[in-house]
Amino acid sequence: MYVERMRFRIFIAQSLDGFIARPDGAIDWLRPYDSVDYGYETFMAEIGTIVMGRKSYELAASLGEWPYPSARSLVVTSQAIDDMPPGVARVGSDISRLATALKASGGKDVWVMGGAMTINAFLEAQAIDRIDLFTLPILLGDGIPLFAPGRSEIPLKLAGTQTYDKGLVRLSYLRA
Repeated sequence: MYVERMRFRIFIAQSLDGFIARPDGAIDWLRPYDSVDYGYETFMAEIGTIVMGRKSYELAASLGEWPYPSARSLVVTSQAIDDMPPGVARVGSDISRLATALKASGGKDVWVMGGAMTINAFLEAQAIDRIDLFTLPILLGDGIPLFAPGRSEIPLKLAGTQTYDKGLVRLSYLRA
């Protein structure tokens, strides 16, 4: 019997010009799109672990109640974190080692949530299996880019596309 393996996934929105946040890290430009699910609930049902950087953790923690209670959350940081919610742990910045340990643990998929530095570190470690990229019809002009320049080339295979109201497009890619 075939058992599907754990996948490392990116599920993220960006502006049409490739930014995931304003220069100050603000994501207020996403709010007009909050009223639609865009497959998020189905995606989260497949996630067992969320990996995020320190800034993404601080943004999520600032929302009040922890938004990811159904998954284990790992924060990639070298700094101590006070008063972490249940199910949240701090991990070191050796992404290759972390990816290997997560693969060995098995279980549900891993969401490499962000930010851009964390995502790019997993891409460099060749640990990303699927990218679901939501492009929103807005040009921010400046901000935090999703993909870092100077990274190694990574061939991908288009797995599907979907368009939504308000001009949002979902592109799904698998590592080739």
